[in-house]
Amino acid sequence: MIKVNEYYDGSVRSLGFENSDGTTTVGVMDAGEFEFGTSTDEYMTVTSGEMDVMLPGETAWKTYKAFDTFFVGKDQKFRVKANAPAAYKCIYK
Repeated sequence: MIKVNEYYDGSVRSLGFENSDGTTTVGVMDAGEFEFGTSTDEYMTVTSGEMDVMLPGETAWKTYKAFDTFFVGKDQKFRVKANAPAAYKCIYK
């Protein structure tokens, strides 16, 4: 079954599904700054555009471009800044 997710008044939207590989979402985010929390380990890949990301325990932003992947561990918070619309894929383990 496909699940629709919407965050920050529609500025971030994704479609999620589960299969034998686990849970995956694909989504888009409008320009803005957002904070997210994790409940599992997450591997997030930028698929279009770019995002500035501040990972847990970091004090500086790092830019991720199309095809770059970053990891966020379970029960963590991270921040994302998009200066223009961007797209991503997230795999939950």
